[in-house]
Amino acid sequence: MHKALKLGLVFGLLAFATPVMAQEEGISTHRLPPKKVEFEFEGAFGKYDRAALQRGFQVYKEVCAACHSLNRVAFRNLGEPGGPGFSEAEVKAIAAGFKVPAEPNDKGETTDEQGNRLTRAGIPADYFPAPFPNENAARANNSGALPPDLSLINKAREHGPHYIYSLLTGFEEKAPAGFKLTEGKYFNPYFEGWNISMPQPLKADSVTYSDGTKATIEQEAHDVVTFLEWAAEPKMEERKRLGFGVLIFLVVLAGLLFASYRKVWADAH
Repeated sequence: MHKALKLGLVFGLLAFATPVMAQEEGISTHRLPPKKVEFEFEGAFGKYDRAALQRGFQVYKEVCAACHSLNRVAFRNLGEPGGPGFSEAEVKAIAAGFKVPAEPNDKGETTDEQGNRLTRAGIPADYFPAPFPNENAARANNSGALPPDLSLINKAREHGPHYIYSLLTGFEEKAPAGFKLTEGKYFNPYFEGWNISMPQPLKADSVTYSDGTKATIEQEAHDVVTFLEWAAEPKMEERKRLGFGVLIFLVVLAGLLFASYRKVWADAH
């Protein structure tokens, strides 16, 4: 009986100690909750900050476009109502600064003698070209990882813009003691598992803003997230205006119906 009691105590202590030991030896690597950031486009009356959209486009063009595509956005969209507000001439100049796949030449060829795809300067009707010719090339240039397309990234991730902002600004946080980073990965506590394949994309003064805004990491992240929100929902302002108009109509209609109801039943009595 005494022996059985000792065994029971041993097993009880082991059962109690196991989670403690696991907690000491391992670290929970669930991603941290996203930072709380105020964006101008949020809320029922939120609108896009045109200056932030233009700065965000600059960050995408000079930093993000090296690895990430924007397949669902055409250059002409940059000059459409509700967008960054670039002029027609600016849109043409932006498009011309990108190389897009060219149509077959007079010989029916789509590649040059070295096998490279023939290209031409972009025009407003073109969509933003992908930085790599195919998925294999993208993975080969990013240590096997596939950089996601950013057209709908704010809608495709939980907590959308707040998550993307937190991810972009989370690279400078220090890993806790005992955490082992996987070789070839980078620490970011806002990414599930804390091991991310993307190196820190933003640094202070990664870009030089033409409007004189100081290019801190936080400012760059705020601006590019604003731009990506527009890319994912370019008609947001129009949708909110329409929704507000519909609400006013419904309120007026409800008032008229109630007045009619009162009048009809007043005559009935």
